[in-house]
Formats: sequence, structure tokens, C-alpha cells
Amino acid sequence: MNVRAWLAGLSARERNLVYLAAALLAAALVYLLLVMPLNGMHRRLESRVERKSGDLAWMRQVAPQVTAAAAAGTAPASTESLVVLVDRSARAAGLGAAVRDQSPSGARGLRLRLEGAPFDVLVAWLASLREQYGVEVESASVDSTPTPGLVNASITLTHPGSAG
Repeated sequence: MNVRAWLAGLSARERNLVYLAAALLAAALVYLLLVMPLNGMHRRLESRVERKSGDLAWMRQVAPQVTAAAAAGTAPASTESLVVLVDRSARAAGLGAAVRDQSPSGARGLRLRLEGAPFDVLVAWLASLREQYGVEVESASVDSTPTPGLVNASITLTHPGSAG
């Protein structure tokens, strides 16, 4: 039996109830399949913007200190290979397990990838590389992970004292 024939067999009142139930079901599906997911995504993005705004405010706050530190000069460059220096100092800082990939970047640079690295330890390590060995961060991309405090990072370092 097809739906048209079944609807034709119903009284006008029953047919109106079936149409109303179908409309309510359609509205519920639209809400569940479109509105709720978009609402959740909006909340997550709003939260991310708030976090990023906080990060930006902090960066603006410490920018004068960073500029002053940069103006004070860097430590003398080490003659040790950048690959060896990064590997040794990362292990000493407790980041050895987080280092996933290292590859040369130009004559005096090194690209590395860290996964699941504690953010505070990573920043302290990069600062110590600069202060102790004159290693500069040429570029960095840091992404959060589902675990609070841990990040994935792609960093390019340059070392004036050695090639690769």
C-alpha cells in the first residue's frame, strides 16, 4: 500500500494530525542535525578566540621585556653542530621523547617537529638555547593538543656558529 492511498483513506482530521507530526519530526531533525552541531562549533570557536585574545594580551605585555632582552645581545655562538646541540639540550630539558623529526634548513638552520611537548618546558628550552648558545628561533608554529599544557610544535632554529 503506498502512502498516498493510505493518506486518502484517512479522515481529514487524521490527515492533518499526520501532516503535523511530519512537520514536527522534520523540525526536530533540522534542529538535531544542523542547529545543535553549529551551536557547539560556535561555542568552541568563541572559546578559542578568548584563549587567543588572552595569549595576545600576554604577548603584548611581555613584548617590551623581549625587545629589551634582544637589544642586550645574545650569547656567543657555540661551535657545536646545531643538530647535536639541539638533541643534547632537548634531552637535558626533558623534551627528548617529544622530538619527532629534525631536518636541515639552509646552511645554518634546523627544522624540528615536537609532539606532545609541555609548553612551559618548550619555551624555557628555547630561551636557554638563545641565552646559552646564541640559537635563534627563525619561525615557530605551536598547536594545542587535547591534553592541557601539551603542544605540538614546528620550529625552525638558526645557529650562527655552525652549519646544520
